[in-house]
Amino acid sequence: MSRFTVAATALDGLVYIQRQRHEDARGFFSRFFCADELGAAGFRQPISQINHTLTRRRGSVRGLHFQHPPHAEDKLVSCIRGEVFDVAVDLRKGSRTFLQWHAELLNADNMRSLLIPKGFAHGFQALSEDAELIYLHSEPYAPGAEGGLNALDPVLAIAWPLPFADLSDRDARHPYLTPDFGGI
Repeated sequence: MSRFTVAATALDGLVYIQRQRHEDARGFFSRFFCADELGAAGFRQPISQINHTLTRRRGSVRGLHFQHPPHAEDKLVSCIRGEVFDVAVDLRKGSRTFLQWHAELLNADNMRSLLIPKGFAHGFQALSEDAELIYLHSEPYAPGAEGGLNALDPVLAIAWPLPFADLSDRDARHPYLTPDFGGI
């Protein structure tokens, strides 16, 4: 019996995972990760790193982050408290959806995760106070391989649902795309 429903998005390779909730009088049970089932959905490497974030202020934005090859990573992103507008941007050279973005509402109640493949940038906006996310990564963080896009880049034209409340100095300094950007 599958504990997940996998659904494609408009961006090639980007899927969302719907976790199944089994409830009784005690509460609920939900499988968060299964290598066999999620491998078929695209998360084929072992989990290398798990990160946990708390974003306190509604409207705050984190991202858009990625790692350059050979350190590119798959990410499984889930919201375990609050709600976020979770965004993935296709940066893959030659992709038919190059520089297109897709967003999912992730929250503690909808039991949805976004499975972001290698070659995508990722970021999110907190839609609630105290939004917490868990990220499962296929590769360890490699500081020399990190990259970022500016969340306000007009080329991307991401329709952020709220005005920005906070953006780190580092994320604000990410450059806008230039015509010579060919992807990763």
